[in-house]
Amino acid sequence: MSDKPAILGNTPVFRERLPIVQPTLPPFEAIASQVEEILSTGMLTKGKYLRLFEERLAEYLGVRHAVCVSSCTLGLALTYQGLELKGEVIVPSFTFMATVHPLVWVGVEPVFVDIDPHTWNIDPAKVEEAITPRTSGIVAVHNFGNPADVEILEDIARRHGLRLVFDAAHGFGALYQGKPVGGYGDAEVFSLSPTKLLVAGEGGVVATNDDALAEHIRIAREYGNDGRYGSNFPGLNARMPEFNAILGLKSLEMLEENAERRNQVVKRIRERLERLPGLNFQAIRPGNRCSYKDLSVLVDESKFGLTRDQLAQALDAENIETRKYHDPPVHTHNTYRHLRERHVGRLPVTEWVAPRSLSLPIYSHMDEAIADGICYAIERIYAHADAVRAALVAHQ
Repeated sequence: MSDKPAILGNTPVFRERLPIVQPTLPPFEAIASQVEEILSTGMLTKGKYLRLFEERLAEYLGVRHAVCVSSCTLGLALTYQGLELKGEVIVPSFTFMATVHPLVWVGVEPVFVDIDPHTWNIDPAKVEEAITPRTSGIVAVHNFGNPADVEILEDIARRHGLRLVFDAAHGFGALYQGKPVGGYGDAEVFSLSPTKLLVAGEGGVVATNDDALAEHIRIAREYGNDGRYGSNFPGLNARMPEFNAILGLKSLEMLEENAERRNQVVKRIRERLERLPGLNFQAIRPGNRCSYKDLSVLVDESKFGLTRDQLAQALDAENIETRKYHDPPVHTHNTYRHLRERHVGRLPVTEWVAPRSLSLPIYSHMDEAIADGICYAIERIYAHADAVRAALVAHQ
């Protein structure tokens, strides 16, 4: 077979579509008895499996409280509410929109700051520059599962008397200096959706050592009802069903194995693709472990010979699905158009990284043959970059 890429007429590397993600799930037999129990008893929510899941999560994360909710987004919203954020809150723009939207829901103005050019996480120096008398908090993100500079951010928050929340949506499986992320700042909020390493179907977790905040989240997820059928404040329905807790419990048992396996797969891919000019990967600080919820590369057209979008098109022809996560960055969304003037020229790294970032397929049970196939597809696209670019331009 010719080494030309599929976009130039060759057979695709993969006969069937390779999805961007495949959740690593337990066999049904592993949860069948628990599922049968909740169906036979009718205890579908607010039951023993939710309590057990919260206990196991708190133990794993090393925190006093792990409060389960129906989504990470609602977990963030209720956390922002419980911390009584007001005025301005500093947040990265290179993130998923759900990091920022709940700030608006609680009446806070987001102030976007730039990211570190190597880790792609919020830049602590830019955070400190952005603090004003109106600032009430900082929201940082463990982007793609790469732990943020938590201790530096904690020091900044402490010195300025600010609240600190970590959007840890990608965080299960990530380690900061050998410890699971989860116990830093005022709270860390995780996602349990199917794209994550710890899967509950849907759901979120608010991890905190703040007793008052944990109690607020527990009441807030019940409409603000403290059990007396009134409401102390406007809460929401953010309960996690028993089925999700059952699935989450089994997924938690698999988490360490899945995180280690995913890191092995990424190591294999990185070692091969880092040989190609113009492909750059996230820097992981020494002593940390990335969960690699996503495996993203930066495509430098001047060295690789193709733009990010051209590489994505060529990979599509190889039956490899990709994603352009965090592009466009949040500060450019129509939702925040009223803030654009404030941020003009202030996020150069974000605006350089976002249009060049491409996430490749990654999942915890990916075997070596699949990983090698992804690498081979990219290698042969690079080897014929000029012809690929010409073909794509001709078909525009």
